[in-house]
Amino acid sequence: MFLALRSEVEAALTGALETLDLPTDDLGIEEPPEGVDAVVASSAAFRLAGEGGAAPPEVAARIADAVDAEGYEYVREVRAQGPYVNVLPTPAYYADTLDAGRSDGYGELPATGEDVLVEHTSANPTGPVHVGRARNPIVGDAVARLLDYAGHDVTTEYYVNDAGRQMAVFTWAYETFDEADLDAEPERGRVEYDLVRYYRKGNAYLEDADDEAVEAAEGEIQSILQGLEDGDEETYERVQRVVDQVLGGMRECLLRLPAEFDEFVKETEFMRDGSTTALAERLKDSEEAVLEEGAWQLDLAEWGYEKKLVFLRSDGTSLYTTRDLAHHEWKFDHYDRSVTVLGEDHKLQAGQLQAALELLGNDTDQLETVIYSYVNLPEGKMSTRRGTGIDLDDLLDEAIGRAREEVEKRLDDRIREDDIDADDVERIAEQVGVGAVRYDIVSKQPSKAITFEWDEALDFEAQSAPYIQYAHARTCGILDDADVPVEADASLLDDEAEIALLRKTARFPGVIDAAAKDLKPHQIATFAREYADAFNTFYRECPVLADDVDPALRGARLALVASARNTLANALDVLGIDAPSSM
Repeated sequence: MFLALRSEVEAALTGALETLDLPTDDLGIEEPPEGVDAVVASSAAFRLAGEGGAAPPEVAARIADAVDAEGYEYVREVRAQGPYVNVLPTPAYYADTLDAGRSDGYGELPATGEDVLVEHTSANPTGPVHVGRARNPIVGDAVARLLDYAGHDVTTEYYVNDAGRQMAVFTWAYETFDEADLDAEPERGRVEYDLVRYYRKGNAYLEDADDEAVEAAEGEIQSILQGLEDGDEETYERVQRVVDQVLGGMRECLLRLPAEFDEFVKETEFMRDGSTTALAERLKDSEEAVLEEGAWQLDLAEWGYEKKLVFLRSDGTSLYTTRDLAHHEWKFDHYDRSVTVLGEDHKLQAGQLQAALELLGNDTDQLETVIYSYVNLPEGKMSTRRGTGIDLDDLLDEAIGRAREEVEKRLDDRIREDDIDADDVERIAEQVGVGAVRYDIVSKQPSKAITFEWDEALDFEAQSAPYIQYAHARTCGILDDADVPVEADASLLDDEAEIALLRKTARFPGVIDAAAKDLKPHQIATFAREYADAFNTFYRECPVLADDVDPALRGARLALVASARNTLANALDVLGIDAPSSM
């Protein structure tokens, strides 16, 4: 309802400003402060004070007087309050919100017909997913879910780096060393934990072996790289034998989040089909191409980059960025928009890539990038190269274990009569534990670094996933215990807490719309927490199933609880977090 109301407000304010002969380019529509009896406010009077030749409060009063609220379905009245123009809704706004909120798909926006590719995670298949990179699949998956809720046709992609030096080293090490050469047993019984030992052994060998042995090894590694560049089928199959096994294990780990992918696109595809070679030739023909010390580079000073972008090495082999340029042109051919989620260490590379795409004549308006900072634990930074890091599996196991302890501690305090057995405890612990990790990561602005704190993430009483999940479970408990029909008569809901919850419910589709346009899923996390606050206030102040509640009012309140259940469930779903029906 909020999006429809906002549209009406835009029309009403535009008409009023035109009547007053004032500019209409910025209506200043925003959410009013808490406690203000309005659903929408306009701060345009601040901007128009100069044009109107009066102080903002006087301009606001003129705008309010010039608004004609007749004929609108949801705009009942417009009032000036200080420098703001406040909009009050009609009863139909609340009635339609209560009705719409009872739909399981509440918050989903109409289809846009736009195909959007979201590339995220794309971690090199060299071993287990580690905590420092966990933000990418969590943020990326939430971005994809958010765009899906906003009505777009979304495809998620994992771009597999299967042609770089790391994979050549991995392939050489896997074929060179035996189990007896390795230093330790696998940390887990999954394939990537087994094979990463070869990768670590290979890197250690290249650092510690004598010069002659290292030179021989480097020769073999270079032959693998050259074989891939030349399209040698045997070399390709050797590398894929390692890549596919490790990637399979990584996928199992990511499914625990869960983060799923519609496509796994390998960079070797753009070498084998000739598109990388063709693209490199186009770059060489550009005015910005320079040959320095045998390597072809792009001078991107015109785009503000002092560092040149190397696209062909002196031995004629391509680089990751060269292949990624071909990959992005493939994206542009197949999708209307392309969103890439990248760590902050790729910011320069992303900028240079976009500049090179523009140089090649591509319309890069369809390319969007979400840059995130890394996740740290209090113990410090992490690295997989020497096997000293903390893996995502470890974090999830710890989260589930801690959540299990919290759930078990709370069993004696439960007031619901449904039976919870050991399987239920395990299910809830996983929902809460994994949800706590996801929420703690996705709720922060991506550009801000995170130090993951257990006490905050698993706090059932504060700004956390368990707090929101518990509110959802409470709505389910109320509806399960109800023995009367759920009647949606919004006119009976006049308590301050009821109105506040209705207004929050109405805003949900608008929050989806705004967050999707900005690619900011953390806005949904903020909304979900604030919504849980509003529901808990309603729960405390407005009894639903008490014997002394009038049956008609009870039905209306149950309808409000049903809309709260769907709003909470779908907000959590956007964030990729389970909504338990019982806790």
